[in-house]
Parts: sequence; structure tokens; C-alpha cells
Amino acid sequence: MKEKPTFLQPILELRDVHFYYGGVHALKGISLALHPGEIVTVIGANGAGKSTTLRLISGLLKPRSGKVIYSGSDITGLEPEKVAALGISHCPEGRQVFGRLTVIQNLLIGAYLQKNRNEIQRELDRVFDIFPVLKERRRQYAGTLSGGEQEMLALGRALMSRPRLLLLDEPSLGLAPMMVEAIFSTIASINKEGTTILLVEQNASMALEVAHRGYVMETGQVLLEGDSVQLLANDGVKRAYLGG
Repeated sequence: MKEKPTFLQPILELRDVHFYYGGVHALKGISLALHPGEIVTVIGANGAGKSTTLRLISGLLKPRSGKVIYSGSDITGLEPEKVAALGISHCPEGRQVFGRLTVIQNLLIGAYLQKNRNEIQRELDRVFDIFPVLKERRRQYAGTLSGGEQEMLALGRALMSRPRLLLLDEPSLGLAPMMVEAIFSTIASINKEGTTILLVEQNASMALEVAHRGYVMETGQVLLEGDSVQLLANDGVKRAYLGG
């Protein structure tokens, strides 16, 4: 059973955020919050605005209106490298590893803000402890890895900056069921070490099993929110996302 963290001041808040792709109103005033130590998932169909939400938090997109608050400070519209320097790491959909670089070169890119070689080595050792296969394949080109191994590499790269908040976008996409279970088990372990996680995921069942709370998005709006047990038992969520 997941232990719920003691809720303090939110580490992240989105307040009435609106975003447009040209004339398309992609996010229609969404608000959400994460507290330190939580895993919070955002579920919904394709086009619901889930990935857009993560890109706004990490600074890749700028909202038309509304605020992104991190650790009590307004970071709305901050450049991505400045967001990363604050302790927010974004693991994007589709992994996006650098196929022509080795595993270890990809991981070191994740530590580009870190100048202390001893700290970098400590983070490398931590990533290799979490994903032993990456240590075995450290000299191998990332493009030759399997889909599951590339997802491990993308996660490892995101962890190299030792983030306080980890944004995960569809980590199970395209993976075999056994690998999906391994990835979600790793997500739970990373959280137990103290990293707060915002998880965007189409595999609603697995996401709600690992998360403490969840938000259900549809066409740029938050339709439902609640703890994961409530959402798993919700008839509308069952019909739309859990095959029930």
C-alpha cells in the first residue's frame, strides 16, 4: 500500500493556466497542485493537454495567462535552463535519447548544470544502481538499445541533475507489459528516495496504482481530481480509461 506523504506547502501549483496553439485553445484554465513527496498522475485521452501541461511547467511553452508556482515562487515563462537549475527535470514523451551518442554520453548531458566531478560520479553511480543494464551498456550507442532500455536511459538522464521534481511524459509508451511493470516499479522507488513526481500517462490503471493522487483531463480541462483509490473506483473513470 502506498504511504501518503505529509502534505506541506505545495512544491508546484498551476493556477488557471490557459494556452493556445495558434487559434486552438489547448488548455482552458487548468489548476493543479503537487506536494513534496507525492506522485501525482494526469490521465486522459490523446489531445487532452497532458503533455502541453508538462511543457509549460518546464518552460518549453509559455502560457497565454495563469501562473506556474514552484516552491512558492512564480516561474511562469522562465527559460527551460533556468527551470532545470531550480530542480525540475523533464523526461519527455518518446524518450528522445541521442542515438549517435553512447549511453554514458547521454547520461552526462543530464548533468550539464553540475560542475563538480565528484557529484557527477555520485549521480552516475546512483543511476547505474537503479538501472544496472545501463552500466553494462555504458559504451553502447543509445540508438542500438531496446525501447525499454531507452526509457531507462531517458529516466537516468533526467535523474542526473538530482531533481526535486521529476516530470514524466508517457514512460510506458510502446513498451512490452513486463517492461512497463519494471518502469513503474522504478518510478515508485525513485519517489521513495524523496523525488516528487508528476506523471502523465495513458496507461491509467498502472498510473493510478503507483500514484497518490490523480487528475483526469479532457479537451484542455480538469474534469476530476482525487486520491488514486477514489479515481480507480469511479465509474466514469473505469468506463473511459480502465476498460470497465
